Amino acid sequence: HRDEEEASYSLETFSFYLSEPLSKERVEAFSDGVYAIVATLLILDICEDNVPDPREVGEKFHGSLLEALSEYGPNYLAYFGSFVTIGLLWFVHHSLFLYVTKATRLMGLLNILSLAFIGGLPLAYQLTSEFAEKSHNEIEAIQVSCVITFFASIFQFAIWTTALLHERETLHPFARYGGKEHAFMFAKLALYPCVSLGAFFLTCLLSEFSTEIFHLMQIVIPFAFLALRIFVRISLTVIKSVMSLSRRKVVLLEEEEACLSPTETHS
Repeated sequence: HRDEEEASYSLETFSFYLSEPLSKERVEAFSDGVYAIVATLLILDICEDNVPDPREVGEKFHGSLLEALSEYGPNYLAYFGSFVTIGLLWFVHHSLFLYVTKATRLMGLLNILSLAFIGGLPLAYQLTSEFAEKSHNEIEAIQVSCVITFFASIFQFAIWTTALLHERETLHPFARYGGKEHAFMFAKLALYPCVSLGAFFLTCLLSEFSTEIFHLMQIVIPFAFLALRIFVRISLTVIKSVMSLSRRKVVLLEEEEACLSPTETHS
């Protein structure tokens, strides 16, 4: 009898282990710390090897600092693109946990996996700024950067999907299915996975323009976040207006049928 109790208890513990609650505050604090460290590493990387030497400025560029800085232009562009990526992923993470009312261990595990790939963004910066332009290594470095960004964002999307499975316990009503922010949360969390995956396949097909495609992705996404809110609002307004018009037509038809006599209704 004792063995049966122990077996049922162990099976129950294993079955509900991933759905057990986890401190939401500690998840957010740990995540903010990782984002801060990653951003700091990125700043240290750009400040270490991308500052022109005064002697080189005087001899090679005739004392023009702007010309010397222009030589490091691709490195600076890669830095700003990577920093914007980190900032937007943090923004999406903040928006996600703003509507999460209860974190679970499964959500914590998915969050750690997302942070593991976010920690690889300084590596992505180093790779995209290290190799010569239009080289095979640069194309592969850009593809690795797209993969890192994809997995960092897809695990964030998985956190929200996991929360939707038990939305009454884990999500604010605004973010639940049919809620006020549900459509915008879906679009916001799906943006980076879709764009990074699309950029990866475009670099495979159009390898000659891989650098332009990657930097275009980094530049367009911030504006896409602004456009998403407008697009979702307009779409929801149009859908609501169409539904309200259809309801009015149904109500008018019912009122007309109610006013007609039985013989007229039959005819």
